[in-house]
Amino acid sequence: MEEEARNFINVWLTVLACVGYCYFVSSKLPPGRLRLFSLLPVFSLFAALPLRLSTVLPTGVTAFFVTWLASFKLLLFSFDRGPLSSVPGSHPDPSKSLFLFILFACFPVKIRQAQDYPSPQTPKLPLNFPSKLLLFGTSILVHDHRDKLLLQAHPKLVLLLYSCMLYLFVDMIMGLSNAAARAVLGVELQMPSDEPYLSTSLQDFWGRRWNLTVTNALRHTVYRPLKSFLEPRLGATWPAAAAAVMAAFLVSGLMHELLYYYMVRARPTWEVTGFFVLQGACVVVEVVAKWAAGERWRLSRAVATPLTVGFVAATAMWLFFPQLIRNGADVRAIKECKALVQLLKPKF
Repeated sequence: MEEEARNFINVWLTVLACVGYCYFVSSKLPPGRLRLFSLLPVFSLFAALPLRLSTVLPTGVTAFFVTWLASFKLLLFSFDRGPLSSVPGSHPDPSKSLFLFILFACFPVKIRQAQDYPSPQTPKLPLNFPSKLLLFGTSILVHDHRDKLLLQAHPKLVLLLYSCMLYLFVDMIMGLSNAAARAVLGVELQMPSDEPYLSTSLQDFWGRRWNLTVTNALRHTVYRPLKSFLEPRLGATWPAAAAAVMAAFLVSGLMHELLYYYMVRARPTWEVTGFFVLQGACVVVEVVAKWAAGERWRLSRAVATPLTVGFVAATAMWLFFPQLIRNGADVRAIKECKALVQLLKPKF
């Protein structure tokens, strides 16, 4: 464990050095091919760094923050776009600007903009950070006693428990990043998610509620550029938008496949890619159905929310979790959570 801690520190020191290089060298080059070329070594290093870790959660979080999100932000930065092209709160003091550049490059935070896609107004459930932490701890206890609770005899219930744990873990990690950045910057940041368990459609779930940091990254790096490229060539907005949606979900699937490889070090099975391609296809079908049905499409929230959340959970049980379970990553991740809790527990 001590060796893993040293590796983790060394990985993140390397990340900080790379981001410093981007700030001092790449930012001085004109946007375009030259700046992009100067960032290629950073992209390669960011793709290799998670391989230096062996535990599931630190590897997954590092790959998610660095290999995926930071790389996508730097890709936008190479063309003078995205949050790094004009670091918020720029300051005459270079060290201040460098700090902000590192913060926005390395962590999944984004200043809330008026044009951010808000979800429809819905009743709010009191799932603040303490309640999420309590639910996550309870879910670990339930997993530990799954035999006594007869969950082991019902594998689908275990997978449903994993769905809840995944939401809570991702939201807590992203929420902690947001809380730290908000304390430093003193500005309102985009929330990591917006109560996805209240989604009324797949478009609502994936586009406006679940993991908004990833949604924003894919919107700016895949969806909008491809849609703009295809519209004049296809001569219509709808086919270009549908193709861009499918491309964004495909890229998300491939990035998840890469994250899985870092965590389990096993040959990809492409199940998780299939999960996201399926979600993308269903989103396209849903949007077409809404357009064709008009006002007749509207379902009551009491019907639409269980259908939406149930579909996402059922397809996740089928395609999202099996590869992790097959390689024992789920059990290892839970053990790591418990070890972290023991480490942070006050000593009396």
